Amino acid sequence: MRCTINTKSVAVPATISTPMTITAANNARMQTFLSPFDSHNSGVMQHLGPEVPQVQRLCAVCESAAAGERLDRFLAGKFPALSRSRIQALIAAGHARCNGKILQDASAPVRSGFAYTLEIPPPVSAKPAAETIPLQILYEDADLIVLDKPAGLVVHPAPGNPDGTLVNALLAHCGAEFAGIGGEKRPGIVHRLDKDTSGVMVVAKTELAHAALSRAFAERRLRRAYWALCWGIPNPAEGVLFGLIGRDPRDRKRMAVLRAGGKPAETRYRTERVWHGSVAALECRLATGRTHQIRVQMAHAGHPIIGDPVYLKRIPAAARSLPEPLRRQLLDFPRQALHAMELGFAHPRSGAPLFFRTELPDDLRTLCAVLEGTEPKPGRAFP
Repeated sequence: MRCTINTKSVAVPATISTPMTITAANNARMQTFLSPFDSHNSGVMQHLGPEVPQVQRLCAVCESAAAGERLDRFLAGKFPALSRSRIQALIAAGHARCNGKILQDASAPVRSGFAYTLEIPPPVSAKPAAETIPLQILYEDADLIVLDKPAGLVVHPAPGNPDGTLVNALLAHCGAEFAGIGGEKRPGIVHRLDKDTSGVMVVAKTELAHAALSRAFAERRLRRAYWALCWGIPNPAEGVLFGLIGRDPRDRKRMAVLRAGGKPAETRYRTERVWHGSVAALECRLATGRTHQIRVQMAHAGHPIIGDPVYLKRIPAAARSLPEPLRRQLLDFPRQALHAMELGFAHPRSGAPLFFRTELPDDLRTLCAVLEGTEPKPGRAFP
Protein backbone atom coordinates (compact mmCIF):
# COMPACT_ATOMS: atom_id res chain seq x y z
CA MET A 1 0.00 0.00 0.00
CA ARG A 2 1.32 3.41 -0.95
CA CYS A 3 -0.68 6.47 -0.05
CA THR A 4 0.38 9.71 -1.74
CA ILE A 5 -1.65 12.81 -1.05
CA ASN A 6 -1.22 16.37 -2.28
CA THR A 7 -3.11 19.07 -0.50
CA LYS A 8 -3.30 22.82 -0.30
CA SER A 9 -2.67 24.47 3.05
CA VAL A 10 -5.31 26.65 4.58
CA ALA A 11 -5.06 29.93 6.41
CA VAL A 12 -3.53 29.95 9.85
CA PRO A 13 -6.22 29.44 12.48
CA ALA A 14 -6.58 32.13 15.09
CA THR A 15 -4.84 31.25 18.32
CA ILE A 16 -5.40 32.61 21.77
CA SER A 17 -2.61 34.84 22.98
CA THR A 18 -2.10 35.18 26.69
CA PRO A 19 0.71 36.69 28.75
CA MET A 20 3.48 34.26 29.57
CA THR A 21 3.28 33.21 33.19
CA ILE A 22 5.74 30.53 34.19
CA THR A 23 6.05 26.81 33.66
CA ALA A 24 2.83 25.95 35.39
CA ALA A 25 3.99 22.86 36.92
CA ASN A 26 6.99 24.40 38.68
CA ASN A 27 4.56 24.86 40.25
CA ALA A 28 1.35 24.54 41.69
CA ARG A 29 2.39 22.35 44.58
CA MET A 30 5.02 24.78 45.93
CA GLN A 31 3.83 26.77 48.92
CA THR A 32 4.55 30.49 48.90
CA PHE A 33 4.25 33.16 51.59
CA LEU A 34 3.07 36.73 51.59
CA SER A 35 5.38 39.48 52.66
CA PRO A 36 4.29 41.50 55.71
CA PHE A 37 3.42 44.27 53.32
CA ASP A 38 2.82 44.86 49.63
CA SER A 39 3.60 48.02 47.73
CA HIS A 40 0.45 47.64 45.64
CA ASN A 41 -2.10 47.23 48.38
CA SER A 42 -0.39 48.35 51.62
CA GLY A 43 0.05 44.83 52.90
CA VAL A 44 -3.52 43.66 52.43
CA MET A 45 -4.02 41.06 49.73
CA GLN A 46 -6.94 41.80 47.47
CA HIS A 47 -9.61 39.12 47.85
CA LEU A 48 -11.16 38.69 44.45
CA GLY A 49 -13.86 36.28 45.52
CA PRO A 50 -13.96 32.52 45.79
CA GLU A 51 -14.22 31.95 42.03
CA VAL A 52 -11.26 34.10 40.96
CA PRO A 53 -7.69 32.79 41.47
CA GLN A 54 -5.55 35.07 43.59
CA VAL A 55 -2.21 36.55 42.64
CA GLN A 56 0.20 36.45 45.56
CA ARG A 57 2.65 39.32 45.94
CA LEU A 58 5.88 39.18 47.89
CA CYS A 59 7.71 42.38 48.71
CA ALA A 60 11.13 43.19 50.16
CA VAL A 61 13.11 46.40 50.62
CA CYS A 62 16.78 46.36 49.74
CA GLU A 63 19.05 47.24 52.66
CA SER A 64 22.34 49.01 52.05
CA ALA A 65 24.29 45.80 52.72
CA ALA A 66 22.57 44.07 49.78
CA ALA A 67 22.94 46.94 47.31
CA GLY A 68 24.47 45.81 44.01
CA GLU A 69 23.45 42.18 44.44
CA ARG A 70 21.81 40.41 41.51
CA LEU A 71 18.03 40.70 41.51
CA ASP A 72 17.44 36.93 41.43
CA ARG A 73 19.94 36.29 44.22
CA PHE A 74 18.46 39.07 46.36
CA LEU A 75 14.90 37.75 45.95
CA ALA A 76 15.99 34.15 46.58
CA GLY A 77 17.52 35.26 49.87
CA LYS A 78 14.37 37.09 50.88
CA PHE A 79 11.95 34.34 49.85
CA PRO A 80 13.59 30.97 50.62
CA ALA A 81 10.36 29.08 49.87
CA LEU A 82 11.04 29.77 46.18
CA SER A 83 13.96 28.23 44.29
CA ARG A 84 16.27 30.57 42.47
CA SER A 85 15.40 28.97 39.13
CA ARG A 86 11.71 29.60 39.74
CA ILE A 87 12.43 33.20 40.66
CA GLN A 88 14.41 33.58 37.42
CA ALA A 89 11.43 32.21 35.49
CA LEU A 90 9.10 34.64 37.22
CA ILE A 91 11.42 37.55 36.43
CA ALA A 92 11.69 36.53 32.77
CA ALA A 93 7.89 36.34 32.59
CA GLY A 94 7.54 39.92 33.83
CA HIS A 95 6.38 39.21 37.37
CA ALA A 96 9.04 41.24 39.17
CA ARG A 97 8.67 44.98 39.78
CA CYS A 98 10.55 47.84 41.38
CA ASN A 99 8.52 50.92 42.27
CA GLY A 100 5.88 49.78 39.77
CA LYS A 101 8.33 49.21 36.90
CA ILE A 102 8.55 45.69 35.44
CA LEU A 103 12.00 44.09 35.67
CA GLN A 104 12.95 41.21 33.37
CA ASP A 105 16.73 41.05 33.82
CA ALA A 106 17.60 38.60 36.60
CA SER A 107 21.18 39.90 36.72
CA ALA A 108 20.20 43.54 37.25
CA PRO A 109 21.69 44.98 40.49
CA VAL A 110 19.30 45.92 43.27
CA ARG A 111 19.47 49.40 44.81
CA SER A 112 19.45 50.39 48.46
CA GLY A 113 16.10 51.61 49.79
CA PHE A 114 14.13 50.39 46.78
CA ALA A 115 11.13 48.07 47.21
CA TYR A 116 11.03 44.96 45.03
CA THR A 117 7.82 43.01 44.44
CA LEU A 118 7.50 39.48 43.09
CA GLU A 119 4.10 38.30 41.87
CA ILE A 120 3.17 34.62 42.06
CA PRO A 121 0.50 33.92 39.44
CA PRO A 122 -2.24 31.42 40.30
CA PRO A 123 -1.51 27.82 39.28
CA VAL A 124 -3.03 26.52 36.08
CA SER A 125 -3.87 22.99 35.12
CA ALA A 126 -1.00 20.96 33.68
CA LYS A 127 -3.48 19.11 31.48
CA PRO A 128 -4.33 20.85 28.18
CA ALA A 129 -8.00 21.43 27.44
CA ALA A 130 -9.88 20.54 24.28
CA GLU A 131 -10.44 23.46 21.88
CA THR A 132 -12.22 23.55 18.56
CA ILE A 133 -9.55 24.66 16.08
CA PRO A 134 -9.70 23.80 12.36
CA LEU A 135 -7.26 21.13 11.17
CA GLN A 136 -6.16 20.29 7.63
CA ILE A 137 -6.20 16.49 7.85
CA LEU A 138 -4.41 14.50 5.14
CA TYR A 139 -5.03 11.00 6.47
CA GLU A 140 -6.56 9.43 9.56
CA ASP A 141 -7.24 5.95 10.89
CA ALA A 142 -7.62 4.33 14.31
CA ASP A 143 -3.88 4.58 15.06
CA LEU A 144 -2.69 7.89 13.68
CA ILE A 145 -3.54 11.18 12.09
CA VAL A 146 -1.47 13.02 9.46
CA LEU A 147 -2.07 16.73 9.01
CA ASP A 148 -0.75 19.84 7.31
CA LYS A 149 0.20 22.23 10.11
CA PRO A 150 -0.12 25.92 9.24
CA ALA A 151 2.51 28.46 10.22
CA GLY A 152 1.61 30.19 13.47
CA LEU A 153 0.18 27.10 15.18
CA VAL A 154 2.16 25.93 18.23
CA VAL A 155 2.35 22.15 18.55
CA HIS A 156 1.81 21.78 22.32
CA PRO A 157 1.20 24.07 25.31
CA ALA A 158 4.26 25.77 26.79
CA PRO A 159 5.04 28.97 28.70
CA GLY A 160 3.67 31.82 26.60
CA ASN A 161 1.33 29.48 24.69
CA PRO A 162 -0.84 27.71 27.26
CA ASP A 163 -3.68 27.10 24.83
CA GLY A 164 -4.70 27.47 21.20
CA THR A 165 -2.21 24.74 20.22
CA LEU A 166 -2.31 21.68 18.00
CA VAL A 167 -2.66 19.47 21.09
CA ASN A 168 -5.72 21.46 22.19
CA ALA A 169 -7.22 20.99 18.73
CA LEU A 170 -6.44 17.25 18.69
CA LEU A 171 -8.10 16.73 22.06
CA ALA A 172 -11.30 18.20 20.64
CA HIS A 173 -11.01 16.28 17.36
CA CYS A 174 -10.08 12.86 18.74
CA GLY A 175 -12.11 12.82 21.94
CA ALA A 176 -11.41 11.85 25.53
CA GLU A 177 -9.60 8.60 24.65
CA PHE A 178 -6.80 10.65 23.05
CA ALA A 179 -5.80 12.30 26.36
CA GLY A 180 -2.76 10.66 27.91
CA ILE A 181 -1.46 8.89 24.78
CA GLY A 182 2.29 9.12 25.36
CA GLY A 183 1.84 11.56 28.27
CA GLU A 184 -0.69 14.03 29.62
CA LYS A 185 1.07 17.25 28.60
CA ARG A 186 1.86 16.31 24.98
CA PRO A 187 -0.57 13.56 24.03
CA GLY A 188 0.14 11.90 20.70
CA ILE A 189 3.15 14.04 19.85
CA VAL A 190 6.08 12.07 18.42
CA HIS A 191 7.81 14.95 16.59
CA ARG A 192 7.38 18.69 16.33
CA LEU A 193 7.51 21.53 13.86
CA ASP A 194 8.44 25.02 15.04
CA LYS A 195 5.53 27.39 15.51
CA ASP A 196 6.26 29.28 12.27
CA THR A 197 7.24 26.26 10.18
CA SER A 198 4.40 24.87 8.10
CA GLY A 199 3.93 21.39 6.74
CA VAL A 200 3.18 17.72 7.23
CA MET A 201 3.13 16.09 10.69
CA VAL A 202 2.06 12.72 12.06
CA VAL A 203 0.40 12.27 15.46
CA ALA A 204 -0.21 8.98 17.29
CA LYS A 205 -3.72 8.12 18.45
CA THR A 206 -2.85 4.90 20.30
CA GLU A 207 -0.05 3.79 22.61
CA LEU A 208 1.04 1.23 20.01
CA ALA A 209 1.38 3.92 17.35
CA HIS A 210 3.12 6.31 19.75
CA ALA A 211 5.77 3.73 20.67
CA ALA A 212 6.33 2.58 17.07
CA LEU A 213 6.50 6.06 15.58
CA SER A 214 8.79 7.30 18.38
CA ARG A 215 11.18 4.42 17.60
CA ALA A 216 11.02 5.21 13.88
CA PHE A 217 12.02 8.82 14.50
CA ALA A 218 14.75 7.83 16.96
CA GLU A 219 16.16 5.22 14.55
CA ARG A 220 15.70 7.50 11.50
CA ARG A 221 13.52 4.95 9.69
CA LEU A 222 11.46 7.50 7.81
CA ARG A 223 11.66 10.00 5.01
CA ARG A 224 11.54 13.74 5.67
CA ALA A 225 12.05 16.58 3.22
CA TYR A 226 11.73 20.33 3.71
CA TRP A 227 11.50 23.23 1.30
CA ALA A 228 13.55 26.26 2.33
CA LEU A 229 14.24 29.71 0.92
CA CYS A 230 17.67 31.02 1.90
CA TRP A 231 19.86 34.07 1.42
CA GLY A 232 22.77 33.57 -0.96
CA ILE A 233 23.62 30.66 -3.24
CA PRO A 234 25.08 27.58 -1.55
CA ASN A 235 28.35 26.33 -2.98
CA PRO A 236 28.38 23.50 -3.87
CA ALA A 237 24.82 23.47 -5.15
CA GLU A 238 24.28 20.06 -3.55
CA GLY A 239 25.91 18.73 -0.43
CA VAL A 240 25.72 17.57 3.18
CA LEU A 241 25.89 19.73 6.30
CA PHE A 242 27.45 18.06 9.35
CA GLY A 243 27.91 19.45 12.84
CA LEU A 244 27.19 19.21 16.55
CA ILE A 245 24.08 21.14 17.59
CA GLY A 246 23.39 22.25 21.15
CA ARG A 247 22.29 25.25 23.19
CA ASP A 248 24.08 28.47 22.29
CA PRO A 249 26.28 29.21 25.35
CA ARG A 250 25.66 32.94 24.86
CA ASP A 251 21.87 32.68 24.46
CA ARG A 252 20.10 29.64 25.88
CA LYS A 253 16.99 30.34 23.78
CA ARG A 254 18.98 29.66 20.60
CA MET A 255 20.68 26.59 19.23
CA ALA A 256 24.16 26.69 17.71
CA VAL A 257 26.72 24.56 15.88
CA LEU A 258 29.26 23.71 18.58
CA ARG A 259 32.83 22.44 18.53
CA ALA A 260 32.03 19.98 21.32
CA GLY A 261 29.16 18.97 23.57
CA GLY A 262 26.28 19.00 21.10
CA LYS A 263 24.44 16.20 19.30
CA PRO A 264 25.41 15.12 15.76
CA ALA A 265 23.26 16.65 13.03
CA GLU A 266 23.18 15.88 9.32
CA THR A 267 21.22 17.64 6.60
CA ARG A 268 21.42 16.87 2.87
CA TYR A 269 20.50 19.80 0.67
CA ARG A 270 19.99 20.41 -3.04
CA THR A 271 19.55 23.78 -4.74
CA GLU A 272 16.35 23.75 -6.79
CA ARG A 273 16.01 27.35 -7.96
CA VAL A 274 18.08 30.56 -7.88
CA TRP A 275 16.83 34.13 -8.20
CA HIS A 276 18.86 37.26 -8.90
CA GLY A 277 22.04 35.53 -7.75
CA SER A 278 20.95 36.29 -4.18
CA VAL A 279 18.17 33.89 -3.17
CA ALA A 280 17.92 30.10 -3.47
CA ALA A 281 15.16 27.55 -2.99
CA LEU A 282 16.46 24.34 -1.43
CA GLU A 283 15.26 20.84 -0.83
CA CYS A 284 16.59 19.72 2.57
CA ARG A 285 16.45 16.10 3.73
CA LEU A 286 17.03 15.29 7.38
CA ALA A 287 19.18 12.37 8.48
CA THR A 288 18.76 13.53 12.09
CA GLY A 289 16.12 15.59 13.86
CA ARG A 290 17.70 18.21 16.12
CA THR A 291 15.92 21.33 17.37
CA HIS A 292 16.00 24.05 14.66
CA GLN A 293 18.39 21.82 12.68
CA ILE A 294 17.96 23.28 9.18
CA ARG A 295 17.74 26.85 10.45
CA VAL A 296 20.89 26.51 12.56
CA GLN A 297 22.99 24.73 9.96
CA MET A 298 22.01 27.02 7.10
CA ALA A 299 22.76 30.11 9.19
CA HIS A 300 26.11 28.61 10.23
CA ALA A 301 26.92 27.96 6.56
CA GLY A 302 26.27 31.65 5.77
CA HIS A 303 22.87 31.09 4.14
CA PRO A 304 20.22 31.88 6.77
CA ILE A 305 16.59 31.11 6.03
CA ILE A 306 14.65 34.15 4.80
CA GLY A 307 12.43 35.59 7.52
CA ASP A 308 14.06 33.63 10.36
CA PRO A 309 13.44 35.73 13.51
CA VAL A 310 16.08 33.91 15.58
CA TYR A 311 19.04 33.12 13.32
CA LEU A 312 18.85 36.05 10.90
CA LYS A 313 20.03 38.99 13.00
CA ARG A 314 21.38 41.39 10.38
CA ILE A 315 20.81 42.28 6.75
CA PRO A 316 22.67 39.64 4.72
CA ALA A 317 25.16 40.72 2.09
CA ALA A 318 23.11 38.89 -0.57
CA ALA A 319 20.22 41.32 0.00
CA ARG A 320 22.23 44.38 -0.98
CA SER A 321 22.19 43.58 -4.69
CA LEU A 322 18.43 43.20 -4.87
CA PRO A 323 16.26 46.03 -6.18
CA GLU A 324 13.65 47.72 -4.04
CA PRO A 325 10.89 46.85 -3.20
CA LEU A 326 11.91 43.19 -3.66
CA ARG A 327 14.63 43.47 -1.05
CA ARG A 328 12.21 45.00 1.45
CA GLN A 329 9.56 42.33 0.81
CA LEU A 330 12.08 39.58 1.50
CA LEU A 331 13.53 41.27 4.57
CA ASP A 332 10.05 41.91 5.97
CA PHE A 333 8.75 38.35 5.45
CA PRO A 334 7.16 37.62 8.85
CA ARG A 335 8.30 34.03 9.45
CA GLN A 336 11.02 31.59 8.45
CA ALA A 337 10.49 30.45 4.87
CA LEU A 338 10.57 26.78 5.79
CA HIS A 339 7.99 24.13 4.94
CA ALA A 340 7.89 20.42 5.85
CA MET A 341 7.15 19.17 2.37
CA GLU A 342 7.36 15.37 2.63
CA LEU A 343 6.92 12.69 5.25
CA GLY A 344 7.10 8.96 4.67
CA PHE A 345 7.02 6.12 7.18
CA ALA A 346 5.76 2.60 7.77
CA HIS A 347 2.34 2.28 9.32
CA PRO A 348 2.90 1.34 12.99
CA ARG A 349 0.36 -1.53 12.92
CA SER A 350 0.30 -2.88 9.37
CA GLY A 351 3.81 -1.96 8.26
CA ALA A 352 2.41 -0.59 4.98
CA PRO A 353 4.41 2.33 3.53
CA LEU A 354 2.73 5.73 3.80
CA PHE A 355 3.95 8.82 1.98
CA PHE A 356 2.60 12.38 2.08
CA ARG A 357 3.63 15.47 0.15
CA THR A 358 2.11 18.91 0.72
CA GLU A 359 2.01 22.03 -1.40
CA LEU A 360 3.58 25.27 -0.32
CA PRO A 361 1.17 27.45 1.67
CA ASP A 362 -0.10 30.65 0.13
CA ASP A 363 2.43 32.97 1.78
CA LEU A 364 5.41 31.02 0.43
CA ARG A 365 3.91 30.66 -3.04
CA THR A 366 3.29 34.41 -3.09
CA LEU A 367 6.89 35.05 -2.05
CA CYS A 368 8.14 32.86 -4.89
CA ALA A 369 5.84 34.67 -7.30
CA VAL A 370 7.35 37.98 -6.16
CA LEU A 371 10.80 36.60 -6.96
CA GLU A 372 9.60 35.40 -10.35
CA GLY A 373 7.72 38.62 -11.03
CA THR A 374 4.54 36.66 -11.74
CA GLU A 375 1.24 35.83 -10.11
CA PRO A 376 1.19 32.86 -7.69
CA LYS A 377 0.35 29.57 -9.41
CA PRO A 378 -1.99 27.30 -7.44
CA GLY A 379 -1.49 23.55 -7.18
CA ARG A 380 2.28 23.47 -7.21
CA ALA A 381 4.02 21.47 -4.50
CA PHE A 382 7.48 22.87 -5.35
CA PRO A 383 8.21 26.15 -7.16
